[in-house]
Amino acid sequence: MLKNPFAKSASKPVRTEAELGWSPGAEIPEDPLRWGKFFTESAREQLPKTQLRRNIRRATTAIRNKRALRVAEMPDWENLRESASAIKQKVQANMPELLEQLEKNITERGGIVHWARDAKEACEIVHELLVEKGVDEAVKVKSMVTQEINLNEYLLKRGISLWETDLAELIVQLGEDMPSHIVVPALHRNRAEVRAIFQAKMPSVPENLTTEPRTLTMAARAHLRKKFLTSPVAISGANMAVAESGTLYVYESEGNGRMCLTLPQTLITIMGIEKLIPTYQDLEVFAQLLGRSATGERMNPYTSGWTGVTPGDGPQEFHLILLDNGRTKVLADPVGHEALSCIRCGACLNICPVYEQVGGHAYNSVYPGPIGICLTPQLKEATDHHDPDSTLPFACSLCNACADACPAHIDLPGIIVDRRRAYQDANRGGIPNLWDVSMKAASVVMSSGKNMELAGKAATKGRFLGGKSKRIGHIPLPIASIWTAAHDVPAPPAKTFRQWWQEEGKDLGKEAH
Repeated sequence: MLKNPFAKSASKPVRTEAELGWSPGAEIPEDPLRWGKFFTESAREQLPKTQLRRNIRRATTAIRNKRALRVAEMPDWENLRESASAIKQKVQANMPELLEQLEKNITERGGIVHWARDAKEACEIVHELLVEKGVDEAVKVKSMVTQEINLNEYLLKRGISLWETDLAELIVQLGEDMPSHIVVPALHRNRAEVRAIFQAKMPSVPENLTTEPRTLTMAARAHLRKKFLTSPVAISGANMAVAESGTLYVYESEGNGRMCLTLPQTLITIMGIEKLIPTYQDLEVFAQLLGRSATGERMNPYTSGWTGVTPGDGPQEFHLILLDNGRTKVLADPVGHEALSCIRCGACLNICPVYEQVGGHAYNSVYPGPIGICLTPQLKEATDHHDPDSTLPFACSLCNACADACPAHIDLPGIIVDRRRAYQDANRGGIPNLWDVSMKAASVVMSSGKNMELAGKAATKGRFLGGKSKRIGHIPLPIASIWTAAHDVPAPPAKTFRQWWQEEGKDLGKEAH
């Protein structure tokens, strides 16, 4: 693992991680979109961590409850969701033209636009700019896209440290960890763990640091203030970019983003090409949706927008890096392209029963939860069964809660089912497995009405397996032993629907007429 830039001097005694009650989390991978483990393996490792599950459940429940209150205040909430979906669909239908319009407007206002095909190109551009400025460190606004391309680690290997200024990202960085949530990356840590991390890794932290949130925040603030005031370069992402004006926006809750976006002389922004919106008026829709969906706030405390360079005000040099990194391939997918409508609010994670049990690290990607299992396999073009990312769409119960919660009205379950189909199509052939045999047998029955009738009559004979409970807990091979190892199956009824209809249904039909 790379040496953390926040590590304390070896000359000062530091208590062990065991004494402090915390340990590093997920090891920082070479590719944050492909950590190397299958979901089933990672989930098995995460499930026994009761404190982790307690931390996640407490946090997601609190956010869900706040969000529900704020959504209930909005009589036009569903209309806003429909509008957001329509705007994003318009972006995807006209992306080349909108990107060119954005570039033109930024350039005319003194900004410089770079195009990066993949993570490597984006990191190289940032590194070249920092070397040109002669700096060995920079401050950074919370950004999922910089996590996606592993920018911090790329630069650290080349002697340049990026200082995370978002409190949760700072906790993750100090803890030599990976984010476990899109909006609240340190969701898996509790206050005691945060204090222990600060005591072990943050220079000049008070020895009597408590777990009180304000005390922890003030310690981080004191540490970062000097960085804000002295760093000549800042790096950010962007929540949205308005094509018609060339204006970029960052929404955040702590004010650290405002400091990074206004104090340094040079600002470098990395943005996924899907973050476009066509007009300034469209911003109104997302401003109402994002805060409520992400953190349960009516609006974000800090909304910062900038258009190119303004002489004498803010950064005097602005670079925008437009990142593809697989997005144009996702755009070409007739079903999966809808995942590009995501505004990174995390609402689907907060409602997901699978995420709540295993946490973000089980997904082995910086994009966890429902949106992650839609987006990651597409960005990585993962369909081969040897690739851990290819099986992510199966980490879902298809309960549809994520689709109901999504403020951009993305049909997440529909994408997940389509990715499952893509996986099955890509891995057909070879020696048939039990699933293949079962589906082939089922197709013989289900393709014939007569066969279905005979199968239904035969199934009623299995009623005795349910006993008094009317539930079947185990069916022997080869029928359904894998399923019933973890699920109960309702015992079959005494009569099939066809039998019931022959005896009683016809008379009911006559009465209706």
